[in-house]
Amino acid sequence: MSSDEVTLTNLDQPLFEGSGATKRDLVEYLDAMHDRIIPELRDRPLSVIRVLRGQKPFMQKNVPKYTPEWVRTVTMWAESSHRDVSYALCDDRRTLMWFANQRAIEYHPALMRTERRDRPTHLVLDLDPPEGSGDGVPAFRQAVRAALLVRQALTDVGLAGAVKTSGAKGVHVFVPVADTPFDDAAAATRAIAARAERLDPVLATTAFIREDRGGKVFIDSTRAGGATVVAAYSPRLRPGVPVSFPVAWDDVESVVPADFTIHTAPGLLAGANPWAERLPSPQHLPEALVAEGHTIPIARVQAMHEGKRRARARRPDQ
Repeated sequence: MSSDEVTLTNLDQPLFEGSGATKRDLVEYLDAMHDRIIPELRDRPLSVIRVLRGQKPFMQKNVPKYTPEWVRTVTMWAESSHRDVSYALCDDRRTLMWFANQRAIEYHPALMRTERRDRPTHLVLDLDPPEGSGDGVPAFRQAVRAALLVRQALTDVGLAGAVKTSGAKGVHVFVPVADTPFDDAAAATRAIAARAERLDPVLATTAFIREDRGGKVFIDSTRAGGATVVAAYSPRLRPGVPVSFPVAWDDVESVVPADFTIHTAPGLLAGANPWAERLPSPQHLPEALVAEGHTIPIARVQAMHEGKRRARARRPDQ
């Protein structure tokens, strides 16, 4: 079978254990949704999670040597691996179908476009239920409650965002921003997270170290810089193959992640693109919010120093 010059193979193989889906289901879902997914990926360095038969899932950043020459790529320095990485740019249907045939299930684009690598297009707050809460409805409901705190914190400073399920057990809030340097965007994200935490410190926390979260929802404000976030409509490598799906704020308390899978999501849209329709226009960040955020320590750096301090404290006296 072929699609736009991409030869599709082994379509009747199970996608992965527990998926309840075949590779054909993945290909058909991505093809049916290509006009909604590609705008979220276009011109953004892309990382994907692939699952090959008999192997553990892995995240692919660097494109393999056998990548077709018609797949656009961009070379960028990856701070995490300290090397140049050649990222794919999934700009069209043919490239998306090639990824599908490579058994790329999850699609994690960067928060910036290649023509403005110094400017993020969104702030992102990731609401993650506490450790040990499982993947069920109660855990998701906690994340939703925290997302509503984020919405209130945004409203309090004159900003607006859109919400989607992560496709796992959490919730993502996206805030489109206009012409904002990465360090200011990261600072504003920290400030919003801190404000949301103050609205209900019993429910939510910004503590980066897991053992400090105390059974609360983690408001992750670290999705900045070179970070990626799973795209709207992307499948997830989880039982039943749920997808990250946009939800209206008024409806977010009445849905569960399992409502949206590669089997059900296309039929729920009726030709619409609710993510594009619900995202606000890019917004300028209030100067006071950015200044506030710059007074808040960067979570990863603070956690690193705290981890070293605790390690020293645990050492026996020499």
